[in-house]
Amino acid sequence: EVYMGDLVGDTVYEKFGIEFPLLIKLIESESDLSLQVHPNNELALKRHNAYGKTEMWYIMEAKNNARIHTGFKKKTSREEYLNAVKNKDVASLIHIENCSPGDVFLNPSGRIHAIGAGLVLVEIQQTSDITYRISDWGRLDDSGKSRELHTDLATDAIDFGSVDSLKSSAIININSSANIAECEFFTTNLQWIDRAVMKNYESIDSFIIYICVEGSFNVRWNKNSEEISLGETVLIPATLRELTLEPTPEAKLLEVYIKNRK
Repeated sequence: EVYMGDLVGDTVYEKFGIEFPLLIKLIESESDLSLQVHPNNELALKRHNAYGKTEMWYIMEAKNNARIHTGFKKKTSREEYLNAVKNKDVASLIHIENCSPGDVFLNPSGRIHAIGAGLVLVEIQQTSDITYRISDWGRLDDSGKSRELHTDLATDAIDFGSVDSLKSSAIININSSANIAECEFFTTNLQWIDRAVMKNYESIDSFIIYICVEGSFNVRWNKNSEEISLGETVLIPATLRELTLEPTPEAKLLEVYIKNRK
């Protein structure tokens, strides 16, 4: 606890305390994952004394016809939704997007969503394990039982005005950086490099997370070096202000941190 400011940044520590504020996951979906929603901070605090969950996905690999379920097709009323739940027809309300590598999806809390089969993606999210399952697509386990659903909890958490998708695709030139997701909980940039790049974080009072999404690279600092391969993640403490990224020979990486928003 004494050194948390050195690790995450004083501003981040003052806001979040000893709990690290982000979770990073690498998800491979062999089948459709459950349809779900996450509460916002206010509701999560009231119900669970915890944070809500806003998250983003960066698509690394996508098989043919791989899809993401995200938001409603149109603005939907609570009554329409509950009627669809009763008739086990919620899927008919949900907007679906085809996926390609490099696609980005932002899922604010309250947005109904599901990861489809045939995807490998990076998930960046608030530190929270609160998930309300809406549908598991009628699947049964080996004993013939379905997974627990959280219909009542989910209904109060859903943003019924969240329609279409928040999908984007980063257009980036080599040896440049592009912002691909921005919200109050995290900032994510995509970088593509084929030569050494010096980084200076004097203006950012936050840890930095690098996630290798193509190729590999070395992080070099103070005569030290660490190789980061495809799918690996490295946490840079807030006290390390200057470093060099050296691709071997080319790499794409996500750069994640928390902005100081006064």
